[in-house]
Amino acid sequence: MIQLLEDERIESVKEMMLTYKVDLLHLQFVDIEGILKHVTITADQFEDAVEGKIMFDGSSIKGFSPINRSDLFLQPDLDSFAIIPWSVEKNYAEARFLCQVKNPDGTPYEGDSRNVLIRSVENARKFGYTISIGPELEFFLFQMDQAGNPTVHPHDKGGYFEPSHDLGEKVRLEIYRTLKAMGFKIEASHHEVAMGQHEINFQFRDALASADNATTYKWIVKTVAKQHNLHASFMPKPVQGTNGSGMHVNISLFKDGENMFYDEKDERGLSESAYFFIRGLLDHVEELTAITNPVVNSYKRIVPGYEAPCYIAWSACNRSSLIRIPSKRGAGTRVEVRHPDPSANPYLAYAVIAEAGLSGIGSQILPEPPIEEDIFAMTSEARTDKGIVHLPNSLEAALNKLEAGSLARTILGSHVYEQFTALKKAEWESFKNTVHAWELEHYHTKF
Repeated sequence: MIQLLEDERIESVKEMMLTYKVDLLHLQFVDIEGILKHVTITADQFEDAVEGKIMFDGSSIKGFSPINRSDLFLQPDLDSFAIIPWSVEKNYAEARFLCQVKNPDGTPYEGDSRNVLIRSVENARKFGYTISIGPELEFFLFQMDQAGNPTVHPHDKGGYFEPSHDLGEKVRLEIYRTLKAMGFKIEASHHEVAMGQHEINFQFRDALASADNATTYKWIVKTVAKQHNLHASFMPKPVQGTNGSGMHVNISLFKDGENMFYDEKDERGLSESAYFFIRGLLDHVEELTAITNPVVNSYKRIVPGYEAPCYIAWSACNRSSLIRIPSKRGAGTRVEVRHPDPSANPYLAYAVIAEAGLSGIGSQILPEPPIEEDIFAMTSEARTDKGIVHLPNSLEAALNKLEAGSLARTILGSHVYEQFTALKKAEWESFKNTVHAWELEHYHTKF
């Protein structure tokens, strides 16, 4: 039966390739930071690709294989097949697959972050759960200079939901059309709070499809922006003194088609599983912040004053809390984790969020009562009295928390964990040892 379904999917892809006259196939995967890579093959090599015969040099990919074990193979996920809209001509088109990375013997490669999320999905399935995720990735559109280099000058002067000064609306519309052509179901598109900042929300999917969508979304946004001579940035805090960009992660668990976070008898409409899940997140959020907020610049965003949640607390509706429960109930009941940013590798971020919550269900300990007050407006004494602590305030602090825990190593596996921490330690050391423009401005003529 499984082979029959596989054969049907292969035939369906072949039909689409013939219909669109596909000439080139792009086999895509991500490195340990979630940066998209691809190799291009001809349509004649489709059968070889499906059989996992396309090889690449893993030693050339950051965080992958050493040079003495560098041969790795790409296994296309047939469900990820899509025609690339901007390539379509009368008798020509290109298409893409997202791929799993495999060892020469056909086993999943331990350094592939997509495989990390697949393991988490399988762990949830052992308990009868399917994980549903809807991310919200914000981005900026910046002007290019005369030499074609990105600037940090916003493309418009618009504000939140403001159409009159929103020059990016035309670009967002083109992004929307491209996403739709590649199979996305778009729920909303709007200007965000900061000048030049935008957000396009797409429908909840299962965890793996949602991470694939987040990866594809970033690729499409950047490509379409470039076609309009603009630079799309998913950097967490590209402009000082204004809001940064987040990747809020909305997550639900389903079992036998029912949302396991909903209970109509509860005063908040939440089940015990939802409360336990929240507790698991709260218990492990500090340890996992290096994964959900993985770059030096991430910690310029999660500071007071710019709406980004930086205090560890939960609430049924309070947007100043790190974990929030949006008002929809029934099948739409979900937990919103608000501190991740779009520099995160979505495969790793979704895996650690899901498994932290599942660990809470395993422990069956209820969280502390929710915080309904505006946390940003509280005094430090009031926050201390309520046991509210700040997230790690630098990549170095986050890495220290990561290494002090044990959950991340279990979720990521030894290879990804060790390569990720080594990469991020080197990033922090490079930053720490660099003389920055701020230092020159303040000290160069003073001393």
